[in-house]
Amino acid sequence: MRATDKTFFGHPWGLATLFGTEMWERFSFYGMRAILAAFLMAPAIRNGLGLPETTAYAILGVYQGMVYLTALPGGWVADRLLGARKAVLLGGFIIMCGHISMALPVKGPLFVYLGLLLIVSGTGLLKPNVSGMVGYLYREDEDARRDSGFSLFYMGINIGALAGISLTPVLAGDTNWHLAFGAAAVGMALGLIWYVLGRPSLHGAGERVPQPLTPPERRLAVRWVLIGVAALVVLALLLSVTGLFTEDGVTWTVTAIIALVTVFYLSYIIHGGHGITPQERRRFGAYIWLFCAAVVFWMIFDLAPGPVTAFAQKSVDLTFFGFTIPAGWTQNFNSLFVIVFSPIFAAIWLTRWGSRVSSPMKFAFALFMAGLSFVVLATAANVAAGGIRVSILWLVVMYLLQTIGELTLSPVGLSVSTKLAPHHFKGQILGVWFLAAALGDAIGGQTFRLTHFLSLTQYYLVLAAIALVAGLFLLMFVRRLKAIMAEGDVAPAGP
Repeated sequence: MRATDKTFFGHPWGLATLFGTEMWERFSFYGMRAILAAFLMAPAIRNGLGLPETTAYAILGVYQGMVYLTALPGGWVADRLLGARKAVLLGGFIIMCGHISMALPVKGPLFVYLGLLLIVSGTGLLKPNVSGMVGYLYREDEDARRDSGFSLFYMGINIGALAGISLTPVLAGDTNWHLAFGAAAVGMALGLIWYVLGRPSLHGAGERVPQPLTPPERRLAVRWVLIGVAALVVLALLLSVTGLFTEDGVTWTVTAIIALVTVFYLSYIIHGGHGITPQERRRFGAYIWLFCAAVVFWMIFDLAPGPVTAFAQKSVDLTFFGFTIPAGWTQNFNSLFVIVFSPIFAAIWLTRWGSRVSSPMKFAFALFMAGLSFVVLATAANVAAGGIRVSILWLVVMYLLQTIGELTLSPVGLSVSTKLAPHHFKGQILGVWFLAAALGDAIGGQTFRLTHFLSLTQYYLVLAAIALVAGLFLLMFVRRLKAIMAEGDVAPAGP
């Protein structure tokens, strides 16, 4: 960075460009997500699609899962075809088109589903690559400044989420869904304008294509794309012939695809013939344990815009400091807690205590927090079963516990992913980490079907039990996993 360059809180001004771009993208993403389930369930008289609760939550779950799944091909496109800068620009434009599609006041689901598909595709291009460009702004020997820059960048994510969740439920009300979707489109448009205007501040970051495809590789890539499209067409025909080409049939199919892709990719990394050493294989085996823990955590955590917000709408007294707030606003408790507690947790990880607590122990703790949060929610649901509206403080406590778990698991997960990734997969490991959220969200979206034979209280308790048991199981093997992750410096011990 030149001495005369304008700075952003002491960082390269390019960080301000990426900060604003991601902030507005997260505004559009979380703003739309905050009302999506309610729109899907709203009857036609209220301009909704009138879907059953279980179907609406399944669609929300697989939508969130696909957003994370597409980070893998999105990263590949940037690395091999476009470069990060063009990938972010194209991704943002596709996202904006998706929100515009959903904003069209047209009866029927066609433009809604088209919009969701476009948002999924665009986010896969934008999300991993805008984060990667932040790293390009710093020299390799500026680790401390880079970490500080990412902290500011993630602050932008939460500011955008907070603003989006605050605005769209108010605009949507009970009938004006397309107006709220339009606000999300405007947010993404503002992000694109900010990104284009800030191009000079990036000083070439993300312009280069790191590993351009050779002509033979390009032909092979085209062949695989055509095979993939053909496979999807065949799958659609099979679903149609069998009568399963419905919202429920498609969500089950997509969930299965996400699960198969996850298993295949993890197996490919650990068993594929790409020069992975026995030590790398052993360490990545330890990583898979943490990966599975993350799947369980995100399965519960990302139910916030679905069953948790619906519970707030039906059973919670939404009076907060004398004001009655929309049910969707309760999702903001998480963003507020992240903004407040992120600096505290960042400081804790820099202390001796933070360095002495192993990553497996932190993951186990996060699972306990997720489980306890749903014990709190189950208790509130049990009280509300008597026909009374419970205090909003129940949700405040639930979100506080989940946020503590998130701040324990999410940044540590990114760090340990980099540490345990085999050498040949260092550049792809962020996409691998996103697979945990993809699978967790897709499975979580299907879990509400359990309420066909469980009460709401029992449903929350079952999910709480899954998280708590998973946390206990991981805790049993902390010493063994810690030994493997430390490259054998400590002899592995039994649980």
